[in-house]
Amino acid sequence: MRRLNPAPWMIAALVVLTFAAPAAAQSTRPTVALLDFDYGTLNAWWGTQDIGKGIADLIVDGLVEDGSYRIIERKRLDAILTEQNFSNSDRADPAAAKVAKIGKALGVKYLIVGSITKFGMEDKGMKIGGGGWGAGRFGLGEVGTKKGKATVAVTARMVDTSTGEIMASAKGEGTSSRSGLLLGGAANHVGGNIEFGASNFRDTVLGEATDAAVKLVVAKLIAAKTRLE
Repeated sequence: MRRLNPAPWMIAALVVLTFAAPAAAQSTRPTVALLDFDYGTLNAWWGTQDIGKGIADLIVDGLVEDGSYRIIERKRLDAILTEQNFSNSDRADPAAAKVAKIGKALGVKYLIVGSITKFGMEDKGMKIGGGGWGAGRFGLGEVGTKKGKATVAVTARMVDTSTGEIMASAKGEGTSSRSGLLLGGAANHVGGNIEFGASNFRDTVLGEATDAAVKLVVAKLIAAKTRLE
């Protein structure tokens, strides 16, 4: 049986299609920037800890890992925010004019903003969070491995930078209740600050609750892509 060789034009077409498919997939990914989240409704028992930045970083990691969005690098975003005199009070609900300026400066269609409404723990004999524990004692391991419960709740919104319209809202709440390391000792932080991405934080009760809340928010933001232009 005679073997037919493909015509040169067929080979060329196949090569074009092979390289065009990934390029087309890349072009359909919306470009977004994500601000540090607001946590002003929580009592500041963390001292100088910016838990809004920690949560935002975890959400960025989740979105980058999925690949549905192009994410603006955080250092570039911080530089633009400094130029725009962007304050912490703008995190949850920035003015339309500021959203438009950020979008234009970064070349992004969408901006993700949000807030943390719950971030605390309690054990049988001591409530932690809500002002019940002094910031100076954070991270020293007094909590030990008692049975306790942690709750974390996060809300994110995706805003169209050209119109100010809210395109999607994503809420996630995570709880963890068990006997185990509630907060952990000095290994969880540097200078009193939680390392949100560290495995020894994720293994704590509070870390488990944080991880559950963040995963829900990330999943909902990914699902919202189908509603974007």
